[in-house]
Amino acid sequence: MSEARDDPIKNPSRPGRFEDRYRLYLDESGDHVFRETNEIAHRYLCLLGCWFRNPDYMKFHEALESLKTRHLPHHPDDPVVLHRDDMINARKAFKNLREEAKRESFDAELLQVIQAADFRMVAVVIDKHELRRSYEEAASHPYHLGLGFLLQRFVGFLNHISRVGDIMGESRGGQEDRLLKESYTRVFERGVWMTKAHAFQSALTSRELKLKPKSANIAGLQLADLLGHPVKQWVLKHYGNIGSEPARFAQRLMQVAETKFNRHLYDGRVEGYGIVLFPKK
Repeated sequence: MSEARDDPIKNPSRPGRFEDRYRLYLDESGDHVFRETNEIAHRYLCLLGCWFRNPDYMKFHEALESLKTRHLPHHPDDPVVLHRDDMINARKAFKNLREEAKRESFDAELLQVIQAADFRMVAVVIDKHELRRSYEEAASHPYHLGLGFLLQRFVGFLNHISRVGDIMGESRGGQEDRLLKESYTRVFERGVWMTKAHAFQSALTSRELKLKPKSANIAGLQLADLLGHPVKQWVLKHYGNIGSEPARFAQRLMQVAETKFNRHLYDGRVEGYGIVLFPKK
């Protein structure tokens, strides 16, 4: 599915130059199907967002492309798109990572690129089992809740610094795209929880969610894809919902990613600012 038609909203009271704008890159881990299940893989839906100021994003994009050029030989007309499952299993463009030395070198440099990048991250995990148990027929769709909580934190940041931004997600086609677009429009037009619609309309520059396919090679979407699953597992372990230890690379990745969580301005709290689990028991 093609990118949503941009309908820019002007806010003359805030800087609108390219250098002053922000963009949040969105991905998900888990499925959106709202059914009764206790299976960890299907019980929890995580929506993860990473936001950059435009100049910082350009630096990250260049560093990521340079990494690919050094480690993953490819033709520029057929760019390598980082995808977590393919990387872990050394498939397709990542076949040369089957060699231990090449894998170790690639992993180390990838972590350096992420560490050097200047961005903030928020992860919202919806416990679909507990949501249905607690709210029964009154429960909102997990997508509506997850995106609402995520945007609430992004626009809170933008409104605090008096800047504007927009949102980009990965197009998956069909129902998932429709759900994301509907959820975005719902939040933009109605607000969410204690945050009124005006707060979103003042901070967001587009009435529509931007969607790009994986083939578009968007660096921010690739970052969100890499972080989605390990961050979800980290959040669940943090709140005591799971006890299993992550794989070695996931541990190393989270040592870097944990420093990127959005936090309370004064006391550094991550709960409620960089991570949300809803509902909590």
